Amino acid sequence: MATTPTREEAWKLLTDYVPSDNLQRHALAVEAVMRYMARKRGEDEEQWGLIGLVHDIDYERHPEEHCKKAPEILRQHGWPEEAIRAVVSHGWDICSDVEPLSPLEKTLYTIDELTGLVAAAALVRPSRSILDLPVKSVLKKWKDKAFAAGADRTVIERGAAMLGVELADLIADCIEGMKEQAEAIGLKENL
Repeated sequence: MATTPTREEAWKLLTDYVPSDNLQRHALAVEAVMRYMARKRGEDEEQWGLIGLVHDIDYERHPEEHCKKAPEILRQHGWPEEAIRAVVSHGWDICSDVEPLSPLEKTLYTIDELTGLVAAAALVRPSRSILDLPVKSVLKKWKDKAFAAGADRTVIERGAAMLGVELADLIADCIEGMKEQAEAIGLKENL
């Protein structure tokens, strides 16, 4: 029976398949928010975090087959099917037909895109930091469709609706989660 690897094993797997610093920082941001959200909901923080960490395991090597190669990679490394399904579900209606159903899957689906928008909003501040980023700044940037255009706002809105949360509350949670890894994701104060 497959078991979820340790944090160290998951990190090694990620860095083997995803050598890009930017994608590693994104993975760390998603992991941090997933851990934060799991704690807030009383869920398994380790499970949520590790799935967040490896969610883009196939993206750098197989961008055209994103979410299609991940199951093969994760199975080869002994990951449980529940984790594999969650990873694949984050690409629902984009590169996967696996709909997010569990709270973990819905959260990953939603915050994957949102972490990119929040990070971009932090980087245009004078401090270039997540530590002093107010929700209202992200909401202001939200309205500018040219800003962080790669962050699919439709996916974020759809995910917020699936989770039954307001966008501002979701952004606040995302910021709080990312603060916990501010240095590792390159968003600590740079004054």
